[in-house]
Amino acid sequence: MITRRRLGTASIAAAAALAAPRLLRAQGAAAWPGERPIEVIVPFPPGGGVDVMTRLILPLVQARLPGSNFVVINRPGAAGQLGLEATFNAAPNGYTIGATTIPAHSGIPIERTARYRPLDFTFICNIVDDPNAIFVRADSPIRTLGDLIERAKAGPGRISYGTTGIGSDDHIFMLELEHAAGLPPQTHIPFAGSAALTPQLLGGHLDMAVGNAGEMITLSREGKVRGLAVATAERMRQAPDIPTFRELGFDITAGASRGLVGPPGIPEPIAARLRTAFGGAMSDPAFLRDAERLVMPLRPLLGEDYKRMAAEVDAQLRALWQRRPWRG
Repeated sequence: MITRRRLGTASIAAAAALAAPRLLRAQGAAAWPGERPIEVIVPFPPGGGVDVMTRLILPLVQARLPGSNFVVINRPGAAGQLGLEATFNAAPNGYTIGATTIPAHSGIPIERTARYRPLDFTFICNIVDDPNAIFVRADSPIRTLGDLIERAKAGPGRISYGTTGIGSDDHIFMLELEHAAGLPPQTHIPFAGSAALTPQLLGGHLDMAVGNAGEMITLSREGKVRGLAVATAERMRQAPDIPTFRELGFDITAGASRGLVGPPGIPEPIAARLRTAFGGAMSDPAFLRDAERLVMPLRPLLGEDYKRMAAEVDAQLRALWQRRPWRG
């Protein structure tokens, strides 16, 4: 028989056991970020747009978090899936966060089984919104978007195009263009990031690259590639010679939104400090100058605003999947 006194003792012990995890989390939040380095997982190889963005902003974030030390870990594979899974399943203690790119962030688990839920991450900030564009080599016989469409209409697979992966923003954009222009499916060659794709385009192994304007404009300025069209509402200030798809008769705007997320359940005091530090870094004059120099179109979003944008894209992708699944 349990007496009233014993019951009271047991209740106190049970309450203490329930409170212990909360206490530990609070203690961890108080100690953060000084205990060890903060790992930032980039789910693509070095040299691509996500990697460059991450490495560019982290020193400024680190300066706003006394005691912090960020370490970038490139974990490419499966078009970003492996890195996103590693971020999602990490301990939610603020010592692991990861870069991501939308819409691929949501596209992967729509297409195949993935060990993460796209809207359950801790959303920290979006930094870049880099529009989709089509580029060919400077010496390509394809001079205009009209040339491209004429050749593609000749039959399935007549045009080979590279993207940064199956289900990437580039791939999904090309499916939208094929639908809008009434084209048969063309030959898709996916790569593990733009750093792997670009040499194949320049080497003449692809007819064109479907990528992000910010990653290709420097090559265009150097005379190595030529932009056929960009998926923005208006011409880009950094590339005024490249027409928009709208100008050419296709009402398509699309791109890659790149930002930082963490595993679900990061304590709010830590998540808030991360949002504040990244928000300050995004408005730092040094970052703005470097982003301009590197043709990095910015779209700063923090926390819930970032998550709302991700949810909107997620819904759009699920609708697209019902109309035209993008496997392969």
